[in-house]
Amino acid sequence: MNNLHPIKNQTSKIKHQSVLIADEMHNSILSLLQDAGYIPDYQPNITRKEILTSLANYHGLIIRSKTVIDAELIEHGENLKFIGRAGAGLDQIDLEAVKNQGIQLFHAGEGNRQAVAEHALGMLLGLFNNLLWADAEVRNGIWKREQNRGIELANKTVGIIGYGNNGRATAKCLCGFGCKVLAFDKYLNDYGDAYAEAAEMNQIFEETDVLSLHIPLNLETRFLVDFNFINRFKKPIFLINVARGEIVSLTDLMEALKSGKVLGACLDVLENEKLNKLTNSQQIAFDYLTKARNVILSPHVAGWTHESYRKINEVLVQKIKNSLP
Repeated sequence: MNNLHPIKNQTSKIKHQSVLIADEMHNSILSLLQDAGYIPDYQPNITRKEILTSLANYHGLIIRSKTVIDAELIEHGENLKFIGRAGAGLDQIDLEAVKNQGIQLFHAGEGNRQAVAEHALGMLLGLFNNLLWADAEVRNGIWKREQNRGIELANKTVGIIGYGNNGRATAKCLCGFGCKVLAFDKYLNDYGDAYAEAAEMNQIFEETDVLSLHIPLNLETRFLVDFNFINRFKKPIFLINVARGEIVSLTDLMEALKSGKVLGACLDVLENEKLNKLTNSQQIAFDYLTKARNVILSPHVAGWTHESYRKINEVLVQKIKNSLP
């Protein structure tokens, strides 16, 4: 994508460049943008109609996941120089429309990678050690030791699909547990490092005990993890999804849990996160998951720590600053 073009007396000009912040964000975004020479306009409750009406007045647009960036919206941003996504996923953005308009696109995957990695590891350790069930039982005066006997993460083989910011941070967190970590990323070359061995999918299917997903949602990955995919693993696996819910078919996961092909699941994201608008099949699968002892659920908060809330802003604004001549 094109860089912002150098102009005469650019420092003075930049001070007059306004940025619409269209989603709720940590308030540090205001001072960070001001220090970079921009005028932030913080409107976290702005409607789509209002964005379309006013977008031509802005040089920049910063969003989280609430705002959908499609061709219609891009057409109204005739003066947009950049769009900043305060987070990692770009599945709500029409990348082709952004590129065709010559708009720079920034995201801040580095800002929440540690949060995602720690959350994934925390869910897995909780699952392996029955922590949620044991805690609930003890609080109710039930003392069951043998039924809550755990298993160790040490010496397990963890297969990571997607070795970008989150995948790499997760592998690093696993290092101290004595795991063998295999990573597959079809878009990278020579990505093996001290934390993970680069592997082909055949090796991951053959050796994996725990599968952790760190891939974006797109046409290629939507419902990638279905029953046929799960059946390709030689051993029963544990599944971690802290990426995007639509990568995993809930119905097929339910069947895999029932059959024993999946021994347990850690799910921070779901196929449909609007729990009051589930389809019939989604509701059946969701009801099963919520009652299953070998499933841990959280409400899409893996990257949502107090620290990452601010770090995302810092990473994003630094990228915007670095793009200027």
